[in-house]
Amino acid sequence: MPRITALLYTENDELRIGRCLETLYPCDEILIVDHASCDATSHLAREYGARIIPARTGTPSVEQFSSLVGEGWVLCLDPRESLSEALAASLFDWKTDWKEPIDAAPPVSLFVREEKGDGWIEHAAAQTRLVPSNWNRWQGRFPINHESAIPLDGKLLRFAFP
Repeated sequence: MPRITALLYTENDELRIGRCLETLYPCDEILIVDHASCDATSHLAREYGARIIPARTGTPSVEQFSSLVGEGWVLCLDPRESLSEALAASLFDWKTDWKEPIDAAPPVSLFVREEKGDGWIEHAAAQTRLVPSNWNRWQGRFPINHESAIPLDGKLLRFAFP
């Protein structure tokens, strides 16, 4: 069964991070790259068993952070995002059914449902968010969308915050 490490970048996200971390039960590990939070972000993340790595000037790139997870998969999230129950169940099923070597595996994409001021919107295209730890195609903090990505059932929920 493949290991999944959730990778999040935080900066003063104490009001957002709890909801996100509560939904990451399909993940085997949570890795937080904290950008000098001066609130309780790191404290709350540690309560959920997260490993905290401080981001500093000269900090390694996303590719190098993802390599800290070792053999396995990296699930990239924003602190405003949470897994729906259906998506968490799909991740468990995916982990249980996975038999291929990681180096031959296609990435996985997730459908996003985003809260806006006047309601929720469904993003039509799934976003590549679950990648092998040796993935080398990044745009900022997230993997580049890949045409071979396999979509999972369920939604990644993105909440609006002030």
